[in-house]
Amino acid sequence: MWILDASHRGSTVRLWSCDNGVKLTEEVTRPFFHMHLLDPHADTDMIEHLESQYGAEEVVFRTIYGELEGYKVYADRRIAELVERQSRFNARLYDVDVRVEQRLMAEKGLFPCGFPEEPRFRFDFDVPLTSLEIRIGGNPYFDRNIFSIGLCSGSDRRISGDERGVLSQLSESICSADPDILLFRNADHWLPVILDKARKYGLDMPFSRSGRFKTLSSRSYWSYGRMEHKEEAMIPEGRILIDTESSYTYRESGLRGVLLSARLTGLSPNLTARFTPGTLISGYEIYEAMRRKISIPFRKEDAERARGLAELRAADKGGMMFQPRAGVYDDVFQIDFTSLYPSIIVKYNLSPETLERPGKRGFLSEVLRPLLELRVETKRLKKERDELAEADSILKWMLVTSFGYTGYRNAKFGRIETHERITAIARDILLRAKEIGEDMGFEVLHGITDCLWLKGQGEISELKEAVEGDIGIGTELEEYDWIVFLPMADGGGAYNRYYGRLSGGEVKYRGIVAKRRDSPPYVARMQLEMLAEMGKARRSEELPSMEEELRGVHERYAERLVSADVRELVATRKISRLDYSRSCPEAAAVEAYRRIGVSLAPGMIIGYVVRDARRWIVDPEWSASEFDRRYYRELLDKAWVEIEFALNRAKEMQKIKLS
Repeated sequence: MWILDASHRGSTVRLWSCDNGVKLTEEVTRPFFHMHLLDPHADTDMIEHLESQYGAEEVVFRTIYGELEGYKVYADRRIAELVERQSRFNARLYDVDVRVEQRLMAEKGLFPCGFPEEPRFRFDFDVPLTSLEIRIGGNPYFDRNIFSIGLCSGSDRRISGDERGVLSQLSESICSADPDILLFRNADHWLPVILDKARKYGLDMPFSRSGRFKTLSSRSYWSYGRMEHKEEAMIPEGRILIDTESSYTYRESGLRGVLLSARLTGLSPNLTARFTPGTLISGYEIYEAMRRKISIPFRKEDAERARGLAELRAADKGGMMFQPRAGVYDDVFQIDFTSLYPSIIVKYNLSPETLERPGKRGFLSEVLRPLLELRVETKRLKKERDELAEADSILKWMLVTSFGYTGYRNAKFGRIETHERITAIARDILLRAKEIGEDMGFEVLHGITDCLWLKGQGEISELKEAVEGDIGIGTELEEYDWIVFLPMADGGGAYNRYYGRLSGGEVKYRGIVAKRRDSPPYVARMQLEMLAEMGKARRSEELPSMEEELRGVHERYAERLVSADVRELVATRKISRLDYSRSCPEAAAVEAYRRIGVSLAPGMIIGYVVRDARRWIVDPEWSASEFDRRYYRELLDKAWVEIEFALNRAKEMQKIKLS
């Protein structure tokens, strides 16, 4: 059974498989949860009622901390929450909020996007699925008319005409192709519109093979210090629908990443396409717990204990950083630890239950080990096999968030002390790597969390071998012919803004204008053109000779700004709130969207063009026709300053050599 979709209606699990055609299998399950009472004698009446009404039975069940005596209650979440309240939270509940279909697959040894007899942890699995790409022009926030739709299933095709005719042809195309996967840009916006119009025209629109949809509610939430937003989504049955615009998993890891994450988490690809890496790693841990018959806590119980200020100061320090000196450097090596934080979890057996019992095999270290081993393999092989980049990307993001999840207050298997222990070990590792490098004659130019930039005459392969041998965690090397560490406003080196030419000729850049999501394409393109030219220089001493040409690029973009396409000047921002106390582009953009009736929520990404920077008048991207030339000239100048810094420093270095 190769499962392409899994869902449930009540206690009935619906599995869609594609063995010799698409097949629906239904299985009725019985909801249950586990209960442990701190004082069973205090709740004898409740226990008797649960036994008589819901078949509660005495059992011993497992948690990551060990076995507990309690009850298995055959009831759903509604009853579980009543039990909590009636017991005055004397009851510790488990397995209350797990997904029914995920539990069934874990119990039966099944997983999506693969056959049960094949290894789950593999990246080269077969995908016997067909796909259809759907493209609708216009802005779904504003333009709700549908007169043209692009389709792609091996070849491109466009259907145009009156709205009813276009939707009728779309319906016929989906029926004819009967695709397993629908790739649809802005699907979460367009699908409700299409279904509503289809009902009005009396058309059947077969996005769902059963005609049924589940709805994921829209929500705004904080994640890693940023406001995020999820649109309401309609989830079809029997087909995989991916919003290629809003799906983080698809944008970062492609279709292969969506399907691989489904195999690993036991969740339908319809969900993994819409979930964040943090939710995916949580789903993976829950699936692995159910496979091991470990019960999942309903509420977080291992809250942070009270600690003194001195202990907190010693424990809560975060990652290690060495500030660079702003400047230009030749022959620099970057050494990165491969998936450092999850490697620490595995190597040092870190898990909430091992803090007091270090000799016990930890749940987190056990379940992350195969994920880490798979990631090490994909990272090694992707250099020769480009198709592995998608699998490597989703594994990287899931592993990255596995660390953050250990400190998340609602994590099922998280605990802040585990989080702090991981960062403490990481700090020691980076310090130890720095010491090894310096002992071998290297100078450390910069360091941040899991990587170092070094310069020296020593043999870098010997340093790599020494670091890995001493620390026991794999590393990756990159060699720069030259690299630029940009300054902060106070003149000190910025931790996360640099660019440089790698030994293979590629220019790598981080944190600069060309990399920022809110940079207008016109401005970013100018800087990228400059970086491409600078990439021809094998040594930093060659950079000053390029100044005239690079200034010419800056002047050309400045001169042509007056006739620039306004679409090239759109800035995109993620709004953190809807009410602002000061004038700024975000506040003006929110107001502009409101004026035309577009509903916004914190965490949404919006696009706008600045028409008047002095009064902060902006227009939504689809209605903009004018722009403030002075404002955009200043953005070009800011991008130029990041380039000019390297030229000036390179000239200073030449003068020093000649003096």
